[in-house]
Amino acid sequence: MIIAILVLFFAVILSGFLVKVFPPHNTKWLKMALAFSGAYLFTITIIHLLPDVLLNSSDRGFRVGYWVLAGFFLQLVLELFSHGVEHGHIHHHDHGRVGTMPFLLLGSLFIHSFLEGSILVEYQHTAAAVTHNHGGDNFYTVLLGVTMHHIPAAFALMSVLLFRLENFRKAFLWLLIFALGSPLGIIFSNTVLSQEAPGGLIYTALTGLVAGNFLHISTTILFETSPDHHFNRNKLIATLLGLLLALAGDFI
Repeated sequence: MIIAILVLFFAVILSGFLVKVFPPHNTKWLKMALAFSGAYLFTITIIHLLPDVLLNSSDRGFRVGYWVLAGFFLQLVLELFSHGVEHGHIHHHDHGRVGTMPFLLLGSLFIHSFLEGSILVEYQHTAAAVTHNHGGDNFYTVLLGVTMHHIPAAFALMSVLLFRLENFRKAFLWLLIFALGSPLGIIFSNTVLSQEAPGGLIYTALTGLVAGNFLHISTTILFETSPDHHFNRNKLIATLLGLLLALAGDFI
């Protein structure tokens, strides 16, 4: 748990400094990173999150689909306030006036980040928990996916905050809210869910919500990185690498 907290927190913090290396208007690297992370997120959702929650759900998975749908459309609502920052949108004209603080944007990103951290639960491998995979092989696979997703999101958020506040220190302090989202989600789940049998209602709800969330974000990223279905070799390579890395997690 401590490793996951530190990795996710510092991934956001260090990504915030990328604005000093890459100008916000130069988004070529960002599109490649998004294509890679989008393919990885989509793959682990299909081969890990959905099978896990369906197999371990205490109600035989009958209600999991409702939670997945809820997560998908919850992300749609959150993006009304975040304007797609979580998948790399940094169109400054969408984010309000210079000198004002985007509280709704930060709030939606915090919820998004909290939910992603909440599924990173390390169960003890007891007889009751042996079938739950997030505490085993899949834990670090999902952690890597959330981390890779947070890197371009943190860069985009920092770019927006700098545009709005025109001060790196102030923008960086507000970035900490996003950085704390996933660690707080991890602490919450490892406190609450560690006392619940794997496959309980809270586990099913959170994992279903995040699976729906990931499906929305990853498909949006993949479609946006190929507008009008134009062929782009670099983006195709980045997408295939993300897919292969996610698949390789089953064999490493």
